[in-house]
Amino acid sequence: GLGMLQTSGLSVMADKLNFVRYLSHFRCVHRGADFIKMRTTTVRKLLPESWGFLCPVHTPDGEPCGLMNHLTAPCEIVTQSLFTTSLPSLLCSLGVTPTDGVPNQPYSECYPVTLDGSLVGWIEKDLAPGLVETLRHCKAMQEKKIPVWTEVVLIPMTGKPSLYPGLFIFTTPCRMMRPVRNLALGKEEWIGTMEQVFMNIAVLENEIELGLTTHQELFPHSMLSVVANFIPFSDHNQSPRNMYQCQMGKQTMGFPLLTFPYRTDDKLYRLQTPQSPLVRPAMYDHYDMDSYPIGTNAIVAVISYSGYDMEDAMILNKSSWERGFAHGSIYKTERIDLTEKIKQGEDNLVFGIGPDRAATLKNLDADGLPPIGSRLQYGDPYYSYLNLNTGESFVTYHKNKEVCVVDNIKVCSNDTGSGQFKCVCITLRVPRNPTIGDKFASRHGQKGILSRLWPAEDMPFTESGMMPDILFNPHGFPSRMTIGMLIESMAGKSASLHGLCHDATPFTFSEENSAVEYFGKMLKAGGYNYYGTERMYSGVSGVELEADIFIGVVYYQRLRHMVSDKFQVRTTGARDKVTNQPIGGRNVQGGIRFGEMERDALLAHGTSFLLHDRLFNCSDRSVAHVCVQCGSLLSPLLKPPPVWSATRIRQHICTICNRNDTVETVAVPYVFRCFVAELAAINIKVKLAVS
Repeated sequence: GLGMLQTSGLSVMADKLNFVRYLSHFRCVHRGADFIKMRTTTVRKLLPESWGFLCPVHTPDGEPCGLMNHLTAPCEIVTQSLFTTSLPSLLCSLGVTPTDGVPNQPYSECYPVTLDGSLVGWIEKDLAPGLVETLRHCKAMQEKKIPVWTEVVLIPMTGKPSLYPGLFIFTTPCRMMRPVRNLALGKEEWIGTMEQVFMNIAVLENEIELGLTTHQELFPHSMLSVVANFIPFSDHNQSPRNMYQCQMGKQTMGFPLLTFPYRTDDKLYRLQTPQSPLVRPAMYDHYDMDSYPIGTNAIVAVISYSGYDMEDAMILNKSSWERGFAHGSIYKTERIDLTEKIKQGEDNLVFGIGPDRAATLKNLDADGLPPIGSRLQYGDPYYSYLNLNTGESFVTYHKNKEVCVVDNIKVCSNDTGSGQFKCVCITLRVPRNPTIGDKFASRHGQKGILSRLWPAEDMPFTESGMMPDILFNPHGFPSRMTIGMLIESMAGKSASLHGLCHDATPFTFSEENSAVEYFGKMLKAGGYNYYGTERMYSGVSGVELEADIFIGVVYYQRLRHMVSDKFQVRTTGARDKVTNQPIGGRNVQGGIRFGEMERDALLAHGTSFLLHDRLFNCSDRSVAHVCVQCGSLLSPLLKPPPVWSATRIRQHICTICNRNDTVETVAVPYVFRCFVAELAAINIKVKLAVS
């Protein structure tokens, strides 16, 4: 039934087993979820043809690592068809023998020339490099109508049975191209993925070898994506930390747009007090990120203080918080369409307040909507609409527990504006100032949560009386190896002293001219310690601390992971219909899973009664009947009392032993009863030893 597979003119009978294996492999590779769960590392590697086109940093950690990639900043996709009819004739004029001709040398000594996958002729082995050089010259200099995004690939004859040798020219769309510098011409040239494998491209000036290197990267950081280019001194960090920052840079509670009154997004995050970073890479200005800042310059002291900064936690100066440090808001928009609320016979709904409700709904206007700028609390009237046919009014109340402000109300209609007043978009502004449990991060993957708002009078202070905004635990540096954050702290400190903005582009400092030496001299010129440390005094006792404390200015980001969105409370509620255990999920008032590691912790503490309460009483406790004699949990059944009986005594009888004096009640988890029933369905008997 598989038939014949036609391959290059050869007919091959398909072997059934191999075909099934191929299909299973095809299914595994092409189904996204299964593909991501593959444990193999081969497909995740950054191959030579991908270098410079796919960012080696901007990829998630964990299962999708290397499978979900991002383009580099200079990489572009060819979107237009660039084929010109003059190209085949140009190739023939440059020494290519057409397909209907015969080359001067044997075919084994010639390269086939293909244009967009079609064979156009042959070129002698000795003439091929000169032809490629001529095509590159015309492409870079924009001569002879050769498109700038033409890809010229010469796969040489190496004698090894690897790639098919030949001259391949591509002008089709949907290809990745990136710019490099042509050293011979001193011009910018666009190259493709296939051709860069057979090219020698230098990165720095000292890597250029005469006769071997033909091209050079425009910048050392050309291999990075847009987001990865925003990390200052990323070449001084351990690579996973840069990967973490690429993910967190997209989770910042920054200033994403300038048109808040005109937007109706479901959820928008806004930082009220954003700042321009004192230390920024060159690409930060290139993309005009100052119009959309993502954080705040904070004075950070690296000190272990009070114990509230352990395990990636940070202490925030309460006075800084009161002055507005990292304050933010969330804009939530709800679309209310009265046509979706129409029941049978109710086709005349409009926004408004009925005469009977006018006295009780004073905080709503005549249209039944809250005034812009009004504060809404839990249980306040949100909006009102009425049925013009019956005069009945309907009121919807605000259900969110947080106090919010009505920011904007838009009346929606159709494209022509002739629609009725039946749909509105209400945008609410929820103030979200930092609270204990909110997440912060520097630009080096150093994430942590706010553990305490520390009073300013108890904060450590320097000899000049300056108090830090953030206390960062020194144990966050040795294992993470984020030296870039240490350099940023020194650079930010020197920038604030001298009124500068420092360039933090990676690969700009070398061993001869190190970053520590450069910024250390600037700190020394400003009257501070060469290494960025200062003498500090305890805010509690006033005693001078024995160790010098490293303190400087670091650009900190507030992330959108807030404890107000994640806290979960449940006393009792919905349960799963099959297992009778509490359902999961914060939106449905579910419970939090008590896992194996939590169980181990309670066992280690010796709190067995607490463990029993968590996993049994608070989960799915049930009372079951079991036969003591045969040990069956399924055989005891309720025996209906006789019709003439007046007592109606409920008796359970074992259907196997046919006795009722052997049936006892036991308390077991309900999921265990389900498990026993499922085992019985596949002919496995479970026998309980009940004493």
